[in-house]
Amino acid sequence: MSQLNFDAAAARAIEAIYLTPDVVAQRARVIDLLAPAAGERLLDVGVGPGLLALDLARLVGESGRVVGLDLAPAMVAAASARLADLPQAEVRIGDAAALDLPECAFDAAVSTQVYEYVADMPRALSELHRVLRPGGRTVILDTDWRSIVWHSSDPARMERVLACWDDHLADPHLPAKLGPMLRQAGFEVRRVEIVPMFSPRWQPVSYAGGMIRSIRGFVRNNGHRFGLEPEEQEAWWSDQEALIAADEFFFSVNRYAFLATR
Repeated sequence: MSQLNFDAAAARAIEAIYLTPDVVAQRARVIDLLAPAAGERLLDVGVGPGLLALDLARLVGESGRVVGLDLAPAMVAAASARLADLPQAEVRIGDAAALDLPECAFDAAVSTQVYEYVADMPRALSELHRVLRPGGRTVILDTDWRSIVWHSSDPARMERVLACWDDHLADPHLPAKLGPMLRQAGFEVRRVEIVPMFSPRWQPVSYAGGMIRSIRGFVRNNGHRFGLEPEEQEAWWSDQEALIAADEFFFSVNRYAFLATR
């Protein structure tokens, strides 16, 4: 597996994607599912650039607390800057599979697009269960990349591009197994929803617009391991540009949001 390098440039690129309208709508749905209340203690596992944590900190108010964790120093720096004016919020380096936090410390926890990067999911969910109070709740959202529908003039080449992209994840198909994993960790799964990222036409300021650029960059560095030499990579990119110019672009992938209680 070739993990993405979440350096400062990657943090800026991810922040740009998170600010697109479809991801803003996703964030609103996650907040609705989590239903944070004033005074609650919340944990954000994989805080990223801190956009969700910012909303949560405002919702719990100064009587509450939000702790954001991330393994990437660039993400911690971005989120810390974003939350600097909110005394109820704290951001620190942290590992989803080894939470350096006390037992029963949080009323609720959230994790979006994080656990698909975690190799030891049983341990990560056990840790999440440990730090939630009895009756505490969690919302977990991840993508199953088997759900992708992405138009291409060469489907076989597109399959190789997506196989390469899958390699940056510990589990590109986590949602299909997440329900049983949560139950085995001691959670009760209350609700599961599909959160689609859907672009039936080209829109550069969208999740699809950001992801096509991220995937191109990853494939440039790793495509040779999947039989994608530079000439074929450029042919894939040129095909997407031609489809965009002809108004024939189409991209859809599903994310899955799980609401569970301890």
